Amino acid sequence: MATRAKRPKVGDGSEINPLQDFLQWCNRVGLVLSSKVCVSKEGTVAEYGMLAREDVEEGEVVFTIPRAALLHQETTKVSVVLEKERSSLESSSGWVPLLLALLYEYTSSQSHWKPYLSLWTDFKTLDHPMFWSKAERDGLLRGTGIPEAVDTDLANIQREYTDVVLPFIAKHPDLWNPYMHTLELYTKLVAFVMAYSFQEPQVEEDSDDDEEEEEEEEKAPNPPMMVPMADMLNHVSNHNANLEFTPDSLKMVCVRPIRKGEEVFNTYGQMANWQLLHMYGFTEPYRSNGNDTADIPVANLYKVVMQGVQSDPDRQLVEEQWEMLRQMMQEKGTFVFGKQGCLTDTELHTALKVLCMSKEEFSEFKDNEGWEEDEEDEISLAFSNEGLPGLKASWKRLIHEAARLTVSSYGDVEDGRGVKSDEALMEDKAAFEGLGSRKQNALQVRCGQKSILHRLMELTES
Repeated sequence: MATRAKRPKVGDGSEINPLQDFLQWCNRVGLVLSSKVCVSKEGTVAEYGMLAREDVEEGEVVFTIPRAALLHQETTKVSVVLEKERSSLESSSGWVPLLLALLYEYTSSQSHWKPYLSLWTDFKTLDHPMFWSKAERDGLLRGTGIPEAVDTDLANIQREYTDVVLPFIAKHPDLWNPYMHTLELYTKLVAFVMAYSFQEPQVEEDSDDDEEEEEEEEKAPNPPMMVPMADMLNHVSNHNANLEFTPDSLKMVCVRPIRKGEEVFNTYGQMANWQLLHMYGFTEPYRSNGNDTADIPVANLYKVVMQGVQSDPDRQLVEEQWEMLRQMMQEKGTFVFGKQGCLTDTELHTALKVLCMSKEEFSEFKDNEGWEEDEEDEISLAFSNEGLPGLKASWKRLIHEAARLTVSSYGDVEDGRGVKSDEALMEDKAAFEGLGSRKQNALQVRCGQKSILHRLMELTES
């Protein structure tokens, strides 16, 4: 299955030596690579990838990485100072210790991980939307939610660097240098961590104590870490290998048979194309990404209801309903739809119930401090593609018009030869191939989202 590249191709022969050095380093650190696979720049969907040299059966281990070869804040040469001053490195991302480790190791000629880090020359192959111009983001990705997410990322990165990283660097001039370890490099390393790092799942511990179980659930996720070799594998939603964690090592295990000549694919999780582009800088063909989603802002439902308001008392009622709904939904600002229906069905069910209440029903609802909720299974079925056509007419109208309003937010995009619809441009193979990778990726995101919204409009047609 073809997919957009995780890493753009580079000129032939430009990085042969770094790859050889990396593979020799893997041997030195005890990384065991199966003879049935090889790292390659040919025949893969991206700059680097892994190919099967022979048939690989389900359950076979493709490679094993000793934990000592992983790069994170506990294995870096500067681990002692990072641990000693851990409390001063706390931030909303939780990534500062790893990023400081990477700042040090990436610029140290004596770094143990130099053969690994040398695979990324100045991180030129990273093409996250955070590296696009604001005009490109706002133009190509309008309506997708990515421009807003990137603006938030960049503001957070700058704040974290200024408030946390720079003061720490100033205290340790023997290890870090603000003229070398700049905001620009820090931002590239953030993208590197976004695209290539792994997080070890939390180990579930059995407990009879309810309070201990609750604490376990609230435990913060493990910090990210860099896993050499594992990050060479590219992603598709229909993957054939998976990373497993053991006390001594990490193993890439084949989860279904891989035939000779096929690429070995890992998965980064159930990721919609907008998430893949935002976090990794690539997309899958939208028709083959079964995890694609589209968001409808909660505010669009409110706008649709307000459009039908005829009187001041009705307007006041809707505003009271909206205010209560905002409190009930707290920070959830969108309803998420996948290819099979609504993924936030409970929230959508609540919103439709509240916004479609009469004055009397709303008054009773407030007096009773809510209602007895329907069964989750019933709600899930009602908001699936199979159930949507059977919803109340008033609910269908709200969903339909909110979806229409959302589609209109994408606007038209200039493709260089005049304005064309995204779908028409995608179907024109010659025109699509003539686009740069950024425009291609943006098209995959927009077409995937809009196809879900158009399908939703069909299912809720009165």
